[in-house]
Amino acid sequence: MADVTVIGGGLAGSEAAWQAAEAGCSVELWEMRPVKETPAHRTEFFAELVCSNSLGNTSLETASGLLKEELRRLGSVILRCAEEHRVPAGGALGVAREDFPRAVTERVHAHPNITVVRREATSLPDGPTVVATGPLTSDGLAREIMALSGETLFFYDAASPILFRESLDGEKVFLASRYGKGEAAYLNCPMTADEYYAFIEALTTAELSPIKDFEEDMYFEGCLPVEVIASRGPETLRFGPMKPVGLPDPRTGKEAYAVVQLRQDDAEGRLFNMVGFQTRLKWGEQKRVFRMIPGLENADFARMGVMHRNTYLPSNKMLEPTMRLKGNDRLFFAGQLTGVEGYTESTAMGHIAGTNAARVARGLEPVELPQGTMIGALAHYITVKDGTLQPINSNWGLVPTVPKKEAGKRLTKPERRRRQARMALDALEEFAGEPAGATA
Repeated sequence: MADVTVIGGGLAGSEAAWQAAEAGCSVELWEMRPVKETPAHRTEFFAELVCSNSLGNTSLETASGLLKEELRRLGSVILRCAEEHRVPAGGALGVAREDFPRAVTERVHAHPNITVVRREATSLPDGPTVVATGPLTSDGLAREIMALSGETLFFYDAASPILFRESLDGEKVFLASRYGKGEAAYLNCPMTADEYYAFIEALTTAELSPIKDFEEDMYFEGCLPVEVIASRGPETLRFGPMKPVGLPDPRTGKEAYAVVQLRQDDAEGRLFNMVGFQTRLKWGEQKRVFRMIPGLENADFARMGVMHRNTYLPSNKMLEPTMRLKGNDRLFFAGQLTGVEGYTESTAMGHIAGTNAARVARGLEPVELPQGTMIGALAHYITVKDGTLQPINSNWGLVPTVPKKEAGKRLTKPERRRRQARMALDALEEFAGEPAGATA
């Protein structure tokens, strides 16, 4: 029997297994694919990305960038593989959709302390265990997990369509990044006012894939279907994913009325996904409506947009900040199942759970990361919040603030963010006992 069992080979499970193995424990990583498939996955690889191929911003002026830097310094295998298989995405960490999970899978398989078991978990094993089964947890295990809380919580999540680059009209789309930041990484489809309002009309009246009536409004605000955003008012998309600001068309020198952005999805640049266009439209309607976008008239879809139900726990009632189940010495949870939203956030909870499961296996007490770090603050928030827990991303409101003025001088927001990041990294350095410049 292994020292630690990890159930689920997603981002969090792969990270948890790696950290436990790096701590010297023998680890069994259970993954049910391909023995049993899920509605959203397409491959057998660990850490497969079922929605966007972007892990978010990398700048230390952003909460997402700070969380990545903390994980990098803590030796995250997910961050290492992501950086090795990066694709152009401006200031974001975009990854090749197939190369990245393949690399994670190969790295995990090659670790001498990890044994991969392809099986479905229908019950919880004995011994230190990390449950990282994610939002698509199989029904049998979900029932056992939910019995621990007496509640079933879920929301709906969606993925954007992916298009073949060669099917796009190069006379209409142009390559640029907003405000010219970083390398030109996005294909942009400019719209006139008439084109935009015709598109909004078609989008808001298109036929949707059915879900149960009482579940209609159970969407996560951070990942709303594009048609739901549009239904909130005709201008909402122009101030959201179709914002034209900072994207002048190089052929005219002017900004369009609205812009649809496409981000590279694979290493070769053959596939591009529609940024912010997660959708519940029926597949035929997606083709009809999205081909109204200039440059996409003859678009060939490599993957249609899809919607699926996501499950997460009331972690503020069930878990300690160490990701251990209250009242249970051996059971830990990780990833999106804990109520965090985002690839990097899920990885972070996997890091905590895997590290602490290994500590328990070695007869030690689990540890909490400092609340002054983004990773520690995120774990603290989801496990102590009063009231109803809603899925949350990393954000600056979680970590200590800094004064808006210093020595009579008003600090800019970027300056304040950089100072918050420095404080967090100093707290991590003190916790880990490593010099500030140390890397994994």
